[in-house]
Amino acid sequence: MDAAGEEEFRRFVQARWNALVRTAYLLTGDQGRAEDLVQQTLVKVHRRWDHISRDETGGGPYAYTRAALANESASWWRRRRVAETLGEVPAHADRATGDVYAAYDTRDEVARAVLALPPRMRAVVVLRYFDDLSEAATADALGMSRGSVKSQASRGLERLRTVLAQTNGAPERSLS
Repeated sequence: MDAAGEEEFRRFVQARWNALVRTAYLLTGDQGRAEDLVQQTLVKVHRRWDHISRDETGGGPYAYTRAALANESASWWRRRRVAETLGEVPAHADRATGDVYAAYDTRDEVARAVLALPPRMRAVVVLRYFDDLSEAATADALGMSRGSVKSQASRGLERLRTVLAQTNGAPERSLS
């Protein structure tokens, strides 16, 4: 890669690092592992940068990198084959109306529920609802059909509703 390509890649990484780490965190549930996943993915993207940056049809380098990130995460989970369990989630006391930490607690509960999904379903839910990709873009990113994305998203949302309802001991919430 020439010096201009290196500079373009460096600017890309600087501009997109936080967004990629956020997506990786939602896929892995661990900040350190998320950063490792992004770095591992960026090494692979760097190798193909000249081809990626010139490709006008695939949505650009960010779309390619995000897809590579989701696929690398799924591959990591397949290789691992050992189920990790989250630590016990403490039961939260009834929250007062003015609870300033309620939003953080809710975000934590949703993140834990997302991490409980199977890897491929988690990738669909994260790309579709957290990264706000369309069904077609999610399907392209993960190499699946749109029908598979629809069914995985539907099942994933249903599982999230069930898990969150059980966690809160309340009727199921709407996540759509």
